[in-house]
Amino acid sequence: MLRVGHLQRSIDFYTQILGMQLLRMSENAEYKYTLAFVGYGSNPDHAELELTYNHGVDSYELGTAYGHIALAVPDAYAACEKIKSAGGQVTREAGPVKGGTTVIAFVTDPDGYKIELIQRAEHAGGSGI
Repeated sequence: MLRVGHLQRSIDFYTQILGMQLLRMSENAEYKYTLAFVGYGSNPDHAELELTYNHGVDSYELGTAYGHIALAVPDAYAACEKIKSAGGQVTREAGPVKGGTTVIAFVTDPDGYKIELIQRAEHAGGSGI
């Protein structure tokens, strides 16, 4: 679950930039929050990411406990180009990880959350990027 400062902006990032689908939303007016679930498919076959918008809160301290989300992609170089052309922010271009051969890249969502793209040649389907 990620707390987000502007729900539609975050939904747009995860669906339009990373190619996920908006799977479902729920509103809790009494407790003043809205949930949006995004992913490349539904549970149990695919992981889902819960985006939580607490009404009236537009930013959060990310803290030191959060690292990043990781997504497998068939081609990290192509994914970076697609993300940049769609207006997304690539913060580490695709290339081998230090001291290894695995190709990775990093992007940042509108709230500052880091997302690692890990190139997996055997990766088929799933990620829309």
